[in-house]
Amino acid sequence: MGEIKEPILIKVDENLESAVTLAIELFFGGSIFIYPTDTIYGFGGNPFNEETIARISEVKGKKNWRRYIFLISDIEILKNYAEISSERYLDFLLSIWPNPVSVILKFNRKYQEIFKSETGAFRVPNNRFCNKLLSELKMPLISTSVNRTGSEPMNDPTMIIQEFANEVDAIFYSDNKSFFEASTLIDLTTDEPKLVREGRIKFVDLINRLS
Repeated sequence: MGEIKEPILIKVDENLESAVTLAIELFFGGSIFIYPTDTIYGFGGNPFNEETIARISEVKGKKNWRRYIFLISDIEILKNYAEISSERYLDFLLSIWPNPVSVILKFNRKYQEIFKSETGAFRVPNNRFCNKLLSELKMPLISTSVNRTGSEPMNDPTMIIQEFANEVDAIFYSDNKSFFEASTLIDLTTDEPKLVREGRIKFVDLINRLS
């Protein structure tokens, strides 16, 4: 019998620097990991690695599953991948991020071909671990809820470890309590924003920031 690999468990509150260093190694090594965000826990990995995407899909229990959000460090990184259709929307994003608000934008032509999709969802998260990791990666990071397809997202680190420790390469966790609510999701691919999913930050409050 093969030796069972012990899962890597790391509490980000106590080991932020080493946690970020490990996450970077895992990201570029094609691994998948679970980590805390400013909303719910997420499966993470490199969106440009097909094996990574396939593994996340397998763990979630849905083949060819790509409905994830790209976490990014800032709007300058966003501009490499997506088109912001107006100065009005650019000012809007500058006013709302970092926050648990995700937006759907059109990929530029290059990344439409790479991701085989016209649009993608992006967020600059309000989370210390995520922000430090993203600022060093300077690339998008996959974020998708920690659950099996058809089940509710899991946010208790103990339960997550019990359920997924043998299926991912590492689990980063925190004792800090998040709001454990999915981000508000807004479609910005048309002239006026459209609400796709309401989270803790209400759509009506966000729209008031649009000039």
